[in-house]
Amino acid sequence: MTFDPTTEEGRPEHLRPPAAEAEAIWKSFARTEALQDVSVSVLPGECHALVGRNGAGKSTLVGILTGLLKPDAGTVRLYGEPAPAPGDRAAWQQRVACVYQRSMVIPSLSVGENIFLNRAEGSLVHWRELRRQARGLLLEWGFDLDVDQPVDELSVEQKQIVEIARAIAIGARFLILDEPTAALESRAIERLFERVRRVKASGVAILYISHHLEEIYEICDRATVLRDGRRIVSAPVTELDHERLVAAMVGGDLARTSREQAAVAVDGPPRLRIRGLSAATPLGSVENVSLTVHAGECVGLFGLRGSGAVTIADAVVGLVRPSAGAIEIDGGVGYVPEDRHARGFVPTLGVDENLTLSILDRLSRLGFISGPRRREAADAMSERLQIVASSGEQLLSELSGGNQQKVVVGRALAVEPSVLVVVSPTVGVDVASKEVLLGVVDRAREDGTAVLLVSDDLDELRICTRVLVVRRGAIVRELGTPPWDRHELISAAEGLEAA
Repeated sequence: MTFDPTTEEGRPEHLRPPAAEAEAIWKSFARTEALQDVSVSVLPGECHALVGRNGAGKSTLVGILTGLLKPDAGTVRLYGEPAPAPGDRAAWQQRVACVYQRSMVIPSLSVGENIFLNRAEGSLVHWRELRRQARGLLLEWGFDLDVDQPVDELSVEQKQIVEIARAIAIGARFLILDEPTAALESRAIERLFERVRRVKASGVAILYISHHLEEIYEICDRATVLRDGRRIVSAPVTELDHERLVAAMVGGDLARTSREQAAVAVDGPPRLRIRGLSAATPLGSVENVSLTVHAGECVGLFGLRGSGAVTIADAVVGLVRPSAGAIEIDGGVGYVPEDRHARGFVPTLGVDENLTLSILDRLSRLGFISGPRRREAADAMSERLQIVASSGEQLLSELSGGNQQKVVVGRALAVEPSVLVVVSPTVGVDVASKEVLLGVVDRAREDGTAVLLVSDDLDELRICTRVLVVRRGAIVRELGTPPWDRHELISAAEGLEAA
């Protein structure tokens, strides 16, 4: 019998079974217990967040909910029915679809062919009917794509649309979105959220996985937190404030990075003055930009890619030569670049060497570096940033992304700068590392450092005392009291009126 989830939609909501339900799931790989007695349910018309740091068990649970993995113990039900046998891929695809962070479309095929991939009945494909149905499906869901266009010509956002449309075309009423915003810019994220709301309103159940916690509050109804293979909490997001959510994910003491702590009076002396700055780079041009950052202040620069926000930061640290204007700095500068691999560290050097590259003059005697002094300085910074490495000699290329980024931040702070310039400091790191990094930057601000933070991540901006919106090379708005509304920020960055 063919599975038909639409028969459930006529029932009263309180009588409808969960779209997906995993109960008392256990799963081990050799000696590693990936999941331990984990239960979670996703309701029709609900967007349910699944969050946790790397290694928490999220991917294993997704594998079980999509039939790619068989649990050692426990049960899975889809719309009240037992899950299909693991080898019955057609039955699984009819019930659940997953849009992964890495696109799973076939680049050489058209949009329409990808939507109806492996759906042809018999040996002949009725191309006119395929295109008609694909076009009708896209119009029904408000997706604006040419069904004849090759997928390899599409943007990352458009490829996601194809994958979501393919899931809907198959008939799946349970959709898993795995880090769907990882490669999207801010405005594309807003459009994705609009589509998620539209799909959710039709009764489709969505399991949403993301490291960006502000997205959880933006789009999700409930959240389940995994830590070390165990379910820590499941609750409506309205009952999980940021501190409680991160505490459930990380455990132990949290970094002091709350918005309330960021909203402090700043009366320190000016440390950074930019006056009439103009510069042109491939990352965006700026024209006649002026701003001031005081000691004990964290000023955020928010802008879309190419807005010029990164150009301002690079000009401050001397990577860009201004065509006009002046930059005045009272003291030294520390710099955390966006691309740690290209600009942040030397992969063939050890942890201690990378941490102390910025202070070699303090560690040298008669032209030679003092080993004990280097180790002492590096050990202090490693402890401050909770860097996990086998030793100070371990090559940085062997560390996780989060620990590599901690080393980059540590090197910038080693010079004890009066001005710290950071660009997207937590990109590509897990939640625990993110909290440590933001906490360290926030404590540097509390100790009197003037911080200029460039980011389009609302979660990073929470440590700022004020935010300046950059659009087309100019500062177009200042927001002085956190927290900030995502829609207001993006509307200002896009040049739109706030909704």
